[in-house]
Amino acid sequence: MNALNPINPVAMAVFIAFFALVTVLGFFAARWKRGDLTQLHEWGLGGRQFGTIISWFLVGGDFYTAYTVIAVPALVYAVGAYGFFALPYTIIVYPFVFAVMPKLWQIAHAKGHITAADFVHGEYGGKWLPAAIALTGIVATMPYIALQLVGMEVVIKGLGVSGELPLVVAFVILALYTYTSGLRAPAMIAFVKDIMIYIVVIAAVCLIPAKLGGYEHVFELADAHFKAKGGATGIVLAPTQFTAYASLALGSALAAFMYPHTMTGVLSSASANTVRKNAIFLPAYTLLLGLIALLGYMAIAAGVQVKSPSDVVPALFNTLFPSWFIGFAAAAIAISALVPAAIMSIGASNLFTRNLWRPLVSPNMSPASEASTAKFVSLVVKFGALICIVALPTKFAIDLQLLGGVWILQIFPAIVFTLYCRRLSSTGLFLGWIVGIALGTGLAAVQELKPVFPLHVFGNVYPLYIGLIALVANAIVAIVVSLVLPARNSVEAGKLAA
Repeated sequence: MNALNPINPVAMAVFIAFFALVTVLGFFAARWKRGDLTQLHEWGLGGRQFGTIISWFLVGGDFYTAYTVIAVPALVYAVGAYGFFALPYTIIVYPFVFAVMPKLWQIAHAKGHITAADFVHGEYGGKWLPAAIALTGIVATMPYIALQLVGMEVVIKGLGVSGELPLVVAFVILALYTYTSGLRAPAMIAFVKDIMIYIVVIAAVCLIPAKLGGYEHVFELADAHFKAKGGATGIVLAPTQFTAYASLALGSALAAFMYPHTMTGVLSSASANTVRKNAIFLPAYTLLLGLIALLGYMAIAAGVQVKSPSDVVPALFNTLFPSWFIGFAAAAIAISALVPAAIMSIGASNLFTRNLWRPLVSPNMSPASEASTAKFVSLVVKFGALICIVALPTKFAIDLQLLGGVWILQIFPAIVFTLYCRRLSSTGLFLGWIVGIALGTGLAAVQELKPVFPLHVFGNVYPLYIGLIALVANAIVAIVVSLVLPARNSVEAGKLAA
C-alpha cells in the first residue's frame, strides 16, 4: 500500500471488475471469427478479415495508448503549448495512411506478406535488408511495450497500490490470452477500451472545467503559472520552438505507421478500402487526443502538485472525482496499456519469426512451427519489457523509446519509396539505413537522448527532430547509390505495377 495515497476500496473494486471483464474477453476471443490459429496469418493478423468498424477500434487502440493518456497531459503540464505537437502529428498522419497504406495492403495481400520486412524481401530478395527492417522494428518496439507498463504502473499507484506484483499479474494474464487468441484478443478488447476512454475524457473535459470556473479561468491560471515559471514554457509557442515543434510533428507522423503494431493493424484489415475508410474516420481520435492534452492545463488550474509529471492525470482525477469514477478511469487507462502491448508483442514476434528466425536459422520450418515460434516469442517480448521496467529506471525506457522513434523512421525509404520508385536498389537502401541509424544514434547520444538537435545553418540555429535529420541523410545515400547501381529487374518492377 502507498502510505501517501491509501487504497480506495470502491475504486479498487471497480478497477478489478473491468480488468476481469477484459480478461474473459481476451480468452473468449479465440472463438470469435474462428480460424486455424496454428497458421501465422490467422494468429498474427486475425485472418486478414477485420472490417471497417473492428479495424477502427483496433488501429485506434494500438495507436492511442495508455502512455499517450499519461504522457501527453504530463508534457503539457510541464512545458505548455510545446506538448501539443502530438496534435498536428496525428492530423498529418491520416492523409499519409489514406494515400500509402492501401497500396501496401494490396501487395501484401496478393503476395501473402505478414510483415513490412516480408514486403521488402518480396521486392528485393536477399536476407540482410529484410533482416535490418525486422531488427529495427523489434528493437524500436521493445521500449514502447515497456512504456505501456509505465502507464499501467502510474494508474495502479494512483489507486494506492505500490510494488511490482500487480503489474506482473496483469502482464501474465495478458501474455496468456495473447498466446491463446492472437490478434483477435486485442481486437475484441479494443471495443471496451475505446468506449471507456471516450467516456472518461468526455466526462473529464465537461465536468472538470465546470468545477474550476470554466475554460477561460483554466487558461488564465495556466498562463499565469507558465509566466511565473519562465523559460521556454507557455500556453503559446515561443518562436525558438517553431522548427522543433514542426519537425517533431512531421517526423512522428512519418514514423507512426512504420512501427510493427500499427503495420499489423493495417495488414489485418479485410480490404484496401477498409484502410481508406479508417484513414477518414480515425481523426476522431485526434479530437480525443486534443481533449486529453487539456488535462495538463486543468491540473495546473486545480493546483495539482506531483513529484513526477507522469502522475498528473491520476492525481487530478483523485482530487476532483468520486471513488467509482476514479476506478473506472484507472481501468480505462490500464486497459489502454493491454491492447497496444498485445499488438506490439504480436508484431514484434511476427518480424522475428518471419524475417530473422526462418531465413537465417530455420528456412524449412513448417507453417505450424512458424506460428508456434511466434507465439513463444510474443511471451519473451512481453516479459523482456516487464523485466526492463522492474529492473531498470523508468527514464531508461523513456529514453530508449525516444531513440526508437529515430530508428523506426529509418525504414521509411525501404517501405514507402519502394512502393512508388522502381529505380531503388537493395544495396542503396541498406547503406542508407546504416547511415540513418548511425547518424540518428550519434546525434541523440550527443544530445543526451533528447529528440531535438540544434542545426547550425549560415549562422542561424534551427532546432530539428533528430529522426528527420537522419531520414534525409538516409534518403540521399539510398537515392545516390541506387542511381549508380543497376535498377531492379523487370520481374520485381512487375510486382510493383500489379
